Amino acid sequence: MVEGTMMSGRDQEPSHYYVGIDVGTGSVRAALVDQRGLLLAFAEQPIKKWEPQFNHHEQSSEDIWAACCLVTKEVVQGIDAHRIRGLGFDATCSLVVLDKEFHPLPVNHEGDSSRNVIMWLDHRAVSQVHRINETKHRVLQYVGGVMSVEMQAPKLLWLKENLREICWDKAGHFFDLPDFLSWKATGVTARSLCSLVCKWTYSAEKGWDDSFWKMIGLEDLIDDNYSKIGNLVLLPGASLGIGLTPEAARELGLPSGIAVAASLIDAHAGGLGVIGADVRGHGLTCERQPVTSRLAVICGTSSCHMGISKDPVFVPGVWGPYFSAMVPGFWLNEGGQSVTGKLIDHMVQGHPAFPELQAKATARCQSIYAYLNGHLDLIKKAQPVGFLTVDLHVWPDFHGNRSPLADLTLKGMVTGLTLSQDLDDLAILYLATVQAIAFGTRFIIETMEAAGHSLSTLFLCGGLSKNPLFVQMHADITGMPVVLSQEVESVLVGAAILGACASGDFTSVQPGLLHSLVFSFWKLLSPVKTVSITKQLILQTFCVDFILVNKWECFKKRKQHRFFFSFCK
Repeated sequence: MVEGTMMSGRDQEPSHYYVGIDVGTGSVRAALVDQRGLLLAFAEQPIKKWEPQFNHHEQSSEDIWAACCLVTKEVVQGIDAHRIRGLGFDATCSLVVLDKEFHPLPVNHEGDSSRNVIMWLDHRAVSQVHRINETKHRVLQYVGGVMSVEMQAPKLLWLKENLREICWDKAGHFFDLPDFLSWKATGVTARSLCSLVCKWTYSAEKGWDDSFWKMIGLEDLIDDNYSKIGNLVLLPGASLGIGLTPEAARELGLPSGIAVAASLIDAHAGGLGVIGADVRGHGLTCERQPVTSRLAVICGTSSCHMGISKDPVFVPGVWGPYFSAMVPGFWLNEGGQSVTGKLIDHMVQGHPAFPELQAKATARCQSIYAYLNGHLDLIKKAQPVGFLTVDLHVWPDFHGNRSPLADLTLKGMVTGLTLSQDLDDLAILYLATVQAIAFGTRFIIETMEAAGHSLSTLFLCGGLSKNPLFVQMHADITGMPVVLSQEVESVLVGAAILGACASGDFTSVQPGLLHSLVFSFWKLLSPVKTVSITKQLILQTFCVDFILVNKWECFKKRKQHRFFFSFCK
């Protein structure tokens, strides 16, 4: 069922509207945004996911498109269609496989062609990514030195080696999910520079590197000038073809021919939506600094840490530098944590006290996390809430480490467990997990700064940014002010910005226009309270020495890691 919400300001009848569509891990969302950047209507629809075996995660491109159509029709109800000027898509960097006639192909041993999407978090291609990394090919220097199993090359190699007859040999088109959506809307097979640079090893300056694909055994992708994976590449926000096709227009409930933009990966849309935000008049350090001093953290199922620079910065274990992947003319480094929201859910839902938590939260008409935040305030007594985890610590790499260790074999750990199974115990485990994620962000920031970035302020968006505890722990533990917008749906605003650019109402998302475009979209942005680290010196230091049998090489590589737990009074 579509969940729709009408936002304030719709009765003001602005002259132009733009539609942003965001495809996340578990749902599709759409928003109607006006030329002032106000989000006027919002709708959400869940999408199907399959996990046929451990670490295999699949979706259906047809199910995703159907959800896009439902939510878009919802947000444009009652709107003068002639005022809708542009449409922008963002999505997870999942892999969509179609045959030569653009029909779905199976990405599973069961031969189910409806499941034709390998999700971004899929880790089936472990041996393939190890072999790719062993090549030490020059393209790897642009992904932090080590390719991630979440990128497309290892997934493509897995398909060739495991599903040759039912998938690989029949395949005509491999799309990143954002590019699939723009093709579905326009019939244009052009790819966004964002997707190809960040997940496919494409270079904005040099194009494809033939030697890489030959070295890893995917030389057949070079045929016909890379037609299967993209030979027409456009900047995000560029207008595609002649706009929305009549068929797509009918399905989406939009006018035929409206401008459709080259897409962005979802995290990059969030970064675009917040990194240029107007914070003048609030006394923040970044007000007097260039946009390169800001780190956008897009936090949902996973977290992405987006920092831009005028010159390339090579950061070990952090993706990039990618030229023009998010903001044209700037280099992008992208740190990340493979599971954040998903990890919190896993820890909370797996605890014996979870049924009690559900019942009490329901009785108070609260979300489980709002209830847990309130419960922590009750049990903290006179001390700061952070002190509750003095004896309980979490290592958060339950799905490997994306950044900066770049080791998909790492596992999670909890130390300090007792026999307690009550609600207090659950709340403190939840807090320790949130803290661990914040320390992961601090680890990424320290690594980026050691490589040459100069960062002073965090700009958070995404689902987890709605959780006050999550935000506060990031401020406490990183020691940086955290800025949130009054409009929480920053990713959708980023997608709408693309549509605005494609329409011609804004020239492009160029650095010189970033201020006029994004700032006008963010007039209502205001910072939340921030906490500097620390009025109190280091509260606690503990060393995590999980020297496990199969992890010795990892420990030799990183020697010893210390977590410094610091909290403010």
